[in-house]
Amino acid sequence: MAAQLLNSLGRLGLGLAVGASVVNSALYNVDGGARAVIFDRFTGIKSNVVGEGTHFLIPWVQRAIIYDIRSRPRNVSVITGSKDLQNVNITLRILFRPIPSELPKLYTSLGEDYDERVLPSITNEILKAVVAQFDAGELITQREVVSLQVSEELTARAAQFGLVLDDISLTHLTFGREFTAAVEMKQVAQQEAERARFLVEKAEQTKKASVISAEGDSQAAELLAKAFGDCGEGLVELRRLEAAEDIAALLSKSRNVAYLPPGQQTLLSLPQM
Repeated sequence: MAAQLLNSLGRLGLGLAVGASVVNSALYNVDGGARAVIFDRFTGIKSNVVGEGTHFLIPWVQRAIIYDIRSRPRNVSVITGSKDLQNVNITLRILFRPIPSELPKLYTSLGEDYDERVLPSITNEILKAVVAQFDAGELITQREVVSLQVSEELTARAAQFGLVLDDISLTHLTFGREFTAAVEMKQVAQQEAERARFLVEKAEQTKKASVISAEGDSQAAELLAKAFGDCGEGLVELRRLEAAEDIAALLSKSRNVAYLPPGQQTLLSLPQM
């Protein structure tokens, strides 16, 4: 009797374990920021998209494919040519995410690694097409225009695959060694030209200053000659007195001269004109 009871309990426990395993395999979770599509062995990918939470499926018959629908970053580097045939190395940083309603189509056409299949190819295509419209110099001076055009065209291209690009930015832009060396030589030449222009302007200003100074001396000489002609002996006498006053002031400050000796020949005793 006890053996039968133990046998029944064993079968019950086995049944419960199998049932728990079946129930556990029939449940799956969709975390926050994720969506799921269901693959059915008999009907294929179902068109409905499963949201967040715990859901049921038919074990062995159905399988849940989980997609992250939050924005993720990706860097894509491209080497292409500009309008003037200069090699340009561009790195583009993209924030992308899938459109939830397009997930069944996305899985059918591209699979789970859709970003590896789509983003490098369309980024290469758009960057080469846009960069070829600008010269190397314009890529530097009109960087915002280039970035805006790349963003518009790449966003439209990605939408065809069920992707949303939240942000697109040019993070790296360099040129070949030949172009870089040519730019450096041009900058040096411009600096030398500016220095030469400064020296020429300085020489011109010095020349003008010399001319103005000579003209001033000439005018002063003319005015002095005119004054001599107009005033005659009076102006000479005034100058003689001024010179004598200066000499007397200097001699009075000298330690070796206490007074002016009588009969000392100075400008004060110059013969009258």
